[in-house]
Amino acid sequence: MSKSLPGPLNPLAKALLIRHSLRPQRAFTRIGLGLAISAAMVAQVQAQEWTLDIPAQSMNSALQALAKQTDTQLLYSPEDINGLRSTALKGRHDLQSSLRTLLQGTGLRYQIDGNTVTVTASSSAQAGQVELSATNVNSVGLGATTEGTGSYTTGVTNTATKMNLSIRETPQSISVITRQRMDDQQLNSVTQVLNQTPGITMSQDGGLRYNIYSRGSAINTYQLDGVTTTQENQTRNMPSTLLDMTIYDRVEIVRGATGLMTGAGEPGGVVNLIRKRPTREFQSHIQGTVGSWDSYRSEVDVSGPLTEGGNLRGRMVAAKQKSGSFRDWYKEDKDILYGVLEADLNDATLVRFGVDYQKFKATGSPGVPLLFTNGKQTNFSRSTSSGARWMYDELETTNYFMAAEHTFANDWQIKLAANYMDSNRDNYNGSYQTTTNRAWIDEATGAARMLRYNAEADQTQRGVDLTLQGPFSLFGRTHEFITGFNYQDYKNDHTGYDVGSTTVNFYDWDNYLPRPTETGALGEILNIKSSQRGTYAAFKFNLMDDLNVIVGARTSDYDYDYYYWPTSFGSPDVKMHERGEVTPYAGITYDLTPEQSVYASYTDIFKPQSSRDSNGSVIGPVVGANYEVGWKGAFYDGRLNASTALFLVKRDNLAVVDNGVLVNGTVNEDGSGGEQAYKAAKGTETKGIDLELSGEVLPGWQVMTSYSHARTEDAEGERQLTQYSMDTFRFWNTYRFQGDWNRLTVGGGVSWNSSMSLYYTNLKARATQDDYTVASLMARYQVTDHLAATLNLNNIFDEKYYSGIGGSVGHYGDPRNATMSLRYDF
Repeated sequence: MSKSLPGPLNPLAKALLIRHSLRPQRAFTRIGLGLAISAAMVAQVQAQEWTLDIPAQSMNSALQALAKQTDTQLLYSPEDINGLRSTALKGRHDLQSSLRTLLQGTGLRYQIDGNTVTVTASSSAQAGQVELSATNVNSVGLGATTEGTGSYTTGVTNTATKMNLSIRETPQSISVITRQRMDDQQLNSVTQVLNQTPGITMSQDGGLRYNIYSRGSAINTYQLDGVTTTQENQTRNMPSTLLDMTIYDRVEIVRGATGLMTGAGEPGGVVNLIRKRPTREFQSHIQGTVGSWDSYRSEVDVSGPLTEGGNLRGRMVAAKQKSGSFRDWYKEDKDILYGVLEADLNDATLVRFGVDYQKFKATGSPGVPLLFTNGKQTNFSRSTSSGARWMYDELETTNYFMAAEHTFANDWQIKLAANYMDSNRDNYNGSYQTTTNRAWIDEATGAARMLRYNAEADQTQRGVDLTLQGPFSLFGRTHEFITGFNYQDYKNDHTGYDVGSTTVNFYDWDNYLPRPTETGALGEILNIKSSQRGTYAAFKFNLMDDLNVIVGARTSDYDYDYYYWPTSFGSPDVKMHERGEVTPYAGITYDLTPEQSVYASYTDIFKPQSSRDSNGSVIGPVVGANYEVGWKGAFYDGRLNASTALFLVKRDNLAVVDNGVLVNGTVNEDGSGGEQAYKAAKGTETKGIDLELSGEVLPGWQVMTSYSHARTEDAEGERQLTQYSMDTFRFWNTYRFQGDWNRLTVGGGVSWNSSMSLYYTNLKARATQDDYTVASLMARYQVTDHLAATLNLNNIFDEKYYSGIGGSVGHYGDPRNATMSLRYDF
């Protein structure tokens, strides 16, 4: 049976329609021909603009809505858009920019012929069509996935609110480190990524214990694909700050309180690491890197369909790294393996299962003593290290994860994600003693106190996140609603064995320390268990074309059990249980123009803590509020994002060091002092500003730059957290030449940190690090269509500085160094 074609169509449109005309009738009853035909044909439709409001929804419904609101004829195959979801579209747009926004990140292509638009999957596209895959960032809008875009920004993020919003639409400060940025600068670890992130500062108080701070608070909440995990710095079993970046597409960092989605936590923010997903088309690459100090790294990444129709897809990533160091007798080894399967069960349901594994082993110790016992600051060579040749710290971490998504006929969507983490730590230690407020090295003689001990820890974490969201109509406008439940528990059992302390001449010991021949006596037991569950709901009301309001609340239950032995420092048990804690959230966004908006947001702060005062009593939860106002701009179809934010964080009951005071006045037998006491500070405030620009400034020119200022003061106006820089400036950019030189990309940048210091109460002395600037360069040449070579030169002026200070040690930043990478894409 023949069917007439609606009006003059291009050959591809005719082929699409004829192909569907010859299929069984059930294809028509499901969603018809996939044909949205307007009543009128409008000339010069591509130049016309409309005021559009199309929420994120199934691709079928979004295309139908676009056809209706623009009086346009749209042709597409139902199979090409199965399981796909659109990006939200709002404001005044012409037809081309509307299609770019709706289809971004899906891999679909479109062709415009007069009043007719044909949308196809890349496999059925013909010459002359515009490709919306990640390789054409200059001609299309950006989606959530950053791999392959070449961009330093993203089109969609949902870490702050779980809603699929652009950075401009999100009423909080959010930064995204994309896959391209990580590749350009060789940011292979999460700490390297965070060290380049706006508004983030860090310290390191011995070995592998990194303390990440933002806006005057620690960041101890890390998400994997949106599922929350926890870090407890006291345990030193901290897998989240040792993650390798090869398996991740991007890192989204929200600065400020995120209590609506994560519950109890510090107002510093949350770090969300989003894994690479299987691709619908085959892609793979191998890469090898060599660097200074005998460092070697190899990677392989293979992804693509496992069935002819692409309904089942898979991806596997593996990496191995052996890194020497400028420090004596220190090195790092890493092994990474990642596998994931993704399947379309039907047109509306997607599931994903995977596992990732990482083994990280550091041999030696990277720190050096900060102060002598006389209070004078040290000045060792950067090659100095404070660990014995044989000492090591090894962590093995495995994550098992799953996700399921289903889209209903009314464009509502339900998502379920879960993660199970198993992390084991094995530590064999012989290093300079690290103790807060104490120094253990004599300037005149070089006599230094060394500790020898063994430690092992087993950690498990479980997390589940369930959300239901979708659009609804009220008073003639479309709004969005989201509700959800999440659960997270954490268990870490730590056991330490003391072998005893000894003294060496630190000036000539040459990192030689007798290796213990026995396990040692039981020295400490530290067991921590915590769990949190909560439900939340939020509305995004589109009150006017240019005014949106997000309001929501969360109720949380929290349990925390802490056990420490020996008991000489007071009671070994700390137990906290909170029920029905309510966290409100409000955000408002007003569009000044289609590209610019202003916003304001507010949320409460609630964080139980385990610190104890001089009487041994646990200090109550931190409570307070987080306020933020700002301006955001999204230019060039969202390929360039800019933001300015002013913030104020108010807290009471913040645990701060009670200088010179111990819990219950306890003192160890050797006179080194017992458990440090804390006091509850009232009226603590952090004020500051964040400025950021990220994305494509001009064709081929990618930039990410920022300035951040954050000052934390107590009620008397005295500055707190002096061991972290109060001001930071980051700048990195790359430029890919045009024309005959388009195979060459060059880049470079600087990172500046203001001064920091650490006060030693017992010595009445201060260790300081002045302002410092680190500059780096890179160049990449595309040798062939498949082979590229990249050279990175870091710290080109060979600046000597402490990258972090804490406890009684400092950690020197890397001297001048270079890496060379070769990458082959199949």
